[in-house]
Amino acid sequence: MDVSSGLRETDLDDLAVPVVDEAAVRCAQVLADAGMRVTRQRLALGKMLLLGDHRHVTAEGLHEEASAANLRLSLATVYNTLNQFTEAGLLRRIAADGIKSFFDTDTSVHPHFYLEGEDALVDVAGGLAFSKLPDPLPGHEIERLDVIVHLRRKRP
Repeated sequence: MDVSSGLRETDLDDLAVPVVDEAAVRCAQVLADAGMRVTRQRLALGKMLLLGDHRHVTAEGLHEEASAANLRLSLATVYNTLNQFTEAGLLRRIAADGIKSFFDTDTSVHPHFYLEGEDALVDVAGGLAFSKLPDPLPGHEIERLDVIVHLRRKRP
């Protein structure tokens, strides 16, 4: 979809940055291709997440980053936008410790290290191989496999 056909005139009124900004145009295209309406909030957070290097973020961390960039967004808006990006397939949610979720900009299936005490999620270099997956329950199929290896610093 061409970004000009993905953006409606009312979308342009909501944008925080001019559409002439090359990053904004690229991000608007990504959002439009994912079937999402382009809003000021989605565009601002999308530019931070979808155009740069691969990364793992939490809603709180992204909210702090947005605040530091003088973006006035509530934490609830950040959560909602991350969930919308996840539903659209632009991010992948990783529940590392059962309490906090990370959002991964690399949506491919890959394993992670969770660094306990450091609150960080890191990709496992070289991947991980399984010789056999369990058979799914009758009437079900495996959607994906999440592997998180929890690490802690060695004690002296």
